[in-house]
Amino acid sequence: MRRKSKVPPAPLPQRLGVDPVHLRLPPEGPWPTVRGYLADRLPTVAPERIDALLHGREIVGENGPIGPDEPFRPGAHLWLHRELRAEVPVPFEVAVLHRDEHLVVVDKPHFLATTPRGRHVVETALSRLRHSLDLPALSPAHRLDRLTAGLAMFVVRPEDRGAYQTLFRDRLVRKEYRAVAPYDPAVALPRTVRSHIVKERGVIAARELDAPPNSESRVELLGHRDGLGHYRLLPHSGRTHQLRLHMSGLGLPILGDPVYPVLLPEPAPDDFRRPLQLLASVVEFTDPLTGEPRRFESRRTLAAWPDPEAWAASGGGPAD
Repeated sequence: MRRKSKVPPAPLPQRLGVDPVHLRLPPEGPWPTVRGYLADRLPTVAPERIDALLHGREIVGENGPIGPDEPFRPGAHLWLHRELRAEVPVPFEVAVLHRDEHLVVVDKPHFLATTPRGRHVVETALSRLRHSLDLPALSPAHRLDRLTAGLAMFVVRPEDRGAYQTLFRDRLVRKEYRAVAPYDPAVALPRTVRSHIVKERGVIAARELDAPPNSESRVELLGHRDGLGHYRLLPHSGRTHQLRLHMSGLGLPILGDPVYPVLLPEPAPDDFRRPLQLLASVVEFTDPLTGEPRRFESRRTLAAWPDPEAWAASGGGPAD
């Protein structure tokens, strides 16, 4: 097998924490010029836009910017900045709790995606942090749902990323969440929930199948009043939407969940009301690089626990 060649460092800087797009020309093809290739390779980009990029010298190869008549060279590397769509700003801050030469740990607000995906590119924790902290190589150590608030970890140096991601892969990170959901005295707690979860690409909701379990969550009740419960959730695995699905399966869907048990119509992009009452509150592990014990705690709270009426009526806020 032919070895995959290493991608050279991007000659273009990030914009607002977003990497330039990298393209590798194929080993052969019928295109006399790079422009011809790009017109085929980028069908969603108008030809006028491609011409503007080439005339503006905004497409860069390994030897510098290229022009409209640049010949097609098999295997050449190209970089360009995508045209970013306007995004609705998420009006809550990312609080940095810890920063050293290896790690950045933040308290992420609800509604802010962790990493660029789909229509969320600039309005993500990763893009914001790369830009504000001047750390262009920053990368996520794990994932945290856009609708979930709380602790998210990022790795400063690319060479350290594998060590921290392995912690999560091998379940060596103790994670603790808080949630607000209905209280049902008929649901005996604490208990451990196990099920087989599948999440299909392009489908919003995950599903549980009658198959050997691949997910495990411990559910504990911390307190209850007025028909609501305050829960501590301890996931032993990290399946997408695991805690939300397990709570819904117990008949205790987390307040503000637009997917479980029923998929609701997608709210407007600027609707920040009734945030999901799920918070990543604690992460604890032994640092794989220093050997030090690490424990981080979120400073955020869940608004529906002290005042569910205010949570339901308001748009939430930085403390949520």
